[in-house]
Order: sequence, then C-alpha cells, then structure tokens
Amino acid sequence: MERGKKIVRVSLVGIFVNMVLVAFKAAVGFLSGSVAIIMDAVNNSTDALSSVITIVGTHLAGKEPDRKHPYGHGQIEYVTSITVAVVILAAGVAAVIESVKKIAAPTPASYTAVTLAVVAASVAGKLLLGRYVQAQGRKLNSEALVGSGTDALFDALISLSTLVAAAISMIWHVNLEGWLGAFIALIMLRSGAVLLMSSLGEIIGSRVDSELSQKLKAFICRYPGVLGAYDLTLHRYGPEKIIGSVHVEVPDDMTARDIHSLTRHISEDVFSGFGIALTVGIYASNTSGEFAKMKEYLRTLMAAYPEILQMHGFYVDTERATVTFDLILDFKCARREQIRDRLIAEMSRRYPEYTFAVVLDSDISD
Repeated sequence: MERGKKIVRVSLVGIFVNMVLVAFKAAVGFLSGSVAIIMDAVNNSTDALSSVITIVGTHLAGKEPDRKHPYGHGQIEYVTSITVAVVILAAGVAAVIESVKKIAAPTPASYTAVTLAVVAASVAGKLLLGRYVQAQGRKLNSEALVGSGTDALFDALISLSTLVAAAISMIWHVNLEGWLGAFIALIMLRSGAVLLMSSLGEIIGSRVDSELSQKLKAFICRYPGVLGAYDLTLHRYGPEKIIGSVHVEVPDDMTARDIHSLTRHISEDVFSGFGIALTVGIYASNTSGEFAKMKEYLRTLMAAYPEILQMHGFYVDTERATVTFDLILDFKCARREQIRDRLIAEMSRRYPEYTFAVVLDSDISD
C-alpha cells in the first residue's frame, strides 16, 4: 500500500532525528546536571518509540481483509494512536515524579556554551521535524503522524524553555530546573491525553464531520427525483475505509426500475467522488393532494417544539390507513416520548381515520 509506505518513511525520519537529539541531550543533561535537559531527552525518546509503534501499527493495519475481519484491519491505526498516547502519558508521569524531587531538593546545574548550542540546535531540529511530520500526517490522513508532529512542535517549545532557563541560570544564578521539568511533564501529559481522547473517539464512533456530511447530502440531492437526503450514517474502518448508509426521499409514483437506476448511480458516484461505500435506502413521499396538506399541518404543530430538529419520511399508506414519519430531536431533549405522543394525539384528533406511527430518530449527522 503506497500510503503505508509513505507513513513508514516519515516515521523513520522521525526516529533518526529523535535518536540523534536523545544522544546529545542525554550527554549534555548528565554532564551539566540539568534535570530539564534530561527530561527533554526522555521526551524525545518517547517520540522515537512512538514512531516505531506507528510503523508496526501501519504494517498491521495494511493487512488484507479476511473471513474474520471482512472490513479489513484499518482500525489498528487507532489502537496504534492509543498506544502512542499511553507511552507519552507514562513518560509524563515519570517526568512529574523526577521534577517534584528536584523541586524538593534542588541542586545547581552547570551550563556551558556547548550546552546552550546543543539545546538551540534541538529547538530548530524539532521545529522542522514537527512541521514536516504534521503536514505529512494530514496529507496521508494518519492521526498517529499528526499526533507525533504536534508533539514535536511542543518539544520545540519545551527545548526553547530549557534554553531560556539555562540562560537565566548562567546570568542571574536562579535555579528553575525543577519547575521547568514539571512544566515539560504537564505538556507531555496534555499531549498524551488529547491524542488518547481523539483515538478513543474514533473507536467509539464519532459524529460525522459536519463539512463532509453537508457536502455529501448536497451532492446526493442534485440527482433528479431526490427530494431530500436523511439518516446519513458513516462508519470508519481505519482512516481510508468508510462504509455507510443514507435514505433519500423520492416521489411515491417512481417505478422500481427508476429507483434501482437512481440508487445505483448515487452509490457509484459517491464511491467515485468521496471514496465511501454507501448503501442507499428509500423514503416514498406524498407530493400532492390532501396528504400534502396533512404534512403541512404536522409542520405547523411541530413549530411549538424547538427540540424537534427535523421531520422526514412522511408517508400515508391509504390501504392500511397508516401515516408514518420520523422525528429527529435534540440529544439534550429529555421529553422525547412525551413530544411524540402529543403530536400523535393532535394529528389523531384532526385525522381520526388514520393511525400514526412515529419513529424517534437520532441526530447523527448535520
């Protein structure tokens, strides 16, 4: 897989740069007695380990689908991101412990011009590495790479802070080692927590991206005969594999042949244009006569309930004397069933000859 190879190449660059920085910072940190520089070196070592984990995860995620995993193994990339986050968090906890010890029992650090030169070089190196890895991560849609790049940019800030603390120590003889180490540790913990929550969100199932949802629905609604697109659901099986479904509303006089042609074209064009395997369902809609007036009356009743975000799938089955429609209510609404029952009661009073069946739908996409 070309994408996987590119991710591996970017990760190898990250490993090389980080290991060079670790070697220099560790040597300088131990020679000068600077806990801040040592913690900075530890942070860089976790970055190198993160890149190794990313390479392994990308390899496993690229495996072909099999009988047990028909959707492929792409979600392993999210597991990889979680592992990277745990590594960062563990390093952050260790850094907190060491920094607290340093604050409780401070010892002076011995800085030289060489020390400052190494730290200054690391600032430039991490800044360039962070921008490169982050840009490649966005280009390749790799959350693990984006996380590594963001972490590298934080590292550049951390190294800059270390440089400032060293200069202050040399000029004014003020020891900020322990406090700076604690600051670095908090940055590491925050970075790990953000990456962890983002990856867990993808595994649990996040809301469809608003921009993608609106573009996709607008694309579908351009087809002749489509009156609306609803119930868009997308599931990610890794960054590159998206499978979903959508319901389109069409006039109730469309033939099976017309519907088959329409849904087939929508599915093929969506896959071609968006890379999404989309199953298309149908809502038949009454578009004229007394049933159009019935729908308008329902909309008038709905205006009294701001919690109702949308109504769709309205259809009158004259043979069974049944009216069906779906309601989307805000997730914060605590009286969903109560609102539905009130609408049914009002509609039943106005149209006693019909039975009303209402589905309470979820606000899953914009």
